[in-house]
Amino acid sequence: MPIADLRFWNVGSIRARSKIDNRESTIGNERMPTTLTADVNIKPGLGSGGKLGPGGESPLGPGSGGSKDWPPGWSTEDAIDPEKYRIGMWVALASILMLFIALTSAYIVRGVPALSGGDSDWLPLEMPRVLWFTTGVLLLSSISIELARRALKRNEYAGFKRWISLTTLFGVAFLAGQVTAWQQLAAQGVFIDSHPHSSFFYLLTSLHGLHLLGGVIALAYVTVAALRMRIGFKRRTAVDVTAIYWHFMDGLWIYLFGLLFFFR
Repeated sequence: MPIADLRFWNVGSIRARSKIDNRESTIGNERMPTTLTADVNIKPGLGSGGKLGPGGESPLGPGSGGSKDWPPGWSTEDAIDPEKYRIGMWVALASILMLFIALTSAYIVRGVPALSGGDSDWLPLEMPRVLWFTTGVLLLSSISIELARRALKRNEYAGFKRWISLTTLFGVAFLAGQVTAWQQLAAQGVFIDSHPHSSFFYLLTSLHGLHLLGGVIALAYVTVAALRMRIGFKRRTAVDVTAIYWHFMDGLWIYLFGLLFFFR
C-alpha cells in the first residue's frame, strides 16, 4: 500500500473512532441526569434556611391565603400538624371548663340558704392580701407569654428567650403565692373542713393551681429549649399551644377570684 494511502486510512480511522467516542459520551451524559433525578427526591425550600412566608411571618406557618401562599416545600401535612395539636388543646380546655362549671353550680347552691334548704352555715372568708399580688402576677404573665409568642413568630430569638423566661418565673411566683395564701388562712384557723366556704376555697384554688402547674412544666420545657437554641417545628407548636392554655388559666383564675370573694 502506498504511503499516502496508508496515511489517509489512519486519519480516517482516527476520525471514525473519535465520532464513536463522542456519541457514547453524549449518550452517557444524557442518561446520567435521568438516573439522578429519578433516584433522588428533593423537597425544595427546606433544609437550606427557607424563605419567610407571606407578610414576613415564619416559614413554619402556612400563609393566610391558602396553599398558594405557603413557603416552598410546604405540604398539607405540615399545615395540618399544628392545627391538630390546637384542636386537642381546645378539647382539653372544654373538659376543664365543664369541671369548673359543675363546681360553680355546687358552690352557688351550697352558699344560698334558700337553695340549700335550711339555715346557712356559710361563713365569710377574710381574703389573704397575697392573692392581690398573685392575681397581678398572673395578668402580667399572660402579657409576657403573648409577647414571647409574637417574638418567636418574627424569629426574634433574643426577645423570645427573655419573655418566655419571665413568664415561667411569673408562673412559679403565682404558685408560691397560692401556697402562702393557704398558710395565712391556716394561721387564722381556717382549714378545708372549717366550713363550706373554706372547703370550696381550698378545692377550687388547689384544682386551679394543679392545672397551672402543668402549664409551668410546659413553660419550663420550652424555656430550656430556648436557652439551648433548640426551637424547632414541634417546639414552636408547643409555644402556641401553651400560650392558649396559659391565657385560659389566667381567665379562669380571674373568674374564681371574683366568685370566691365578691359573689356574696
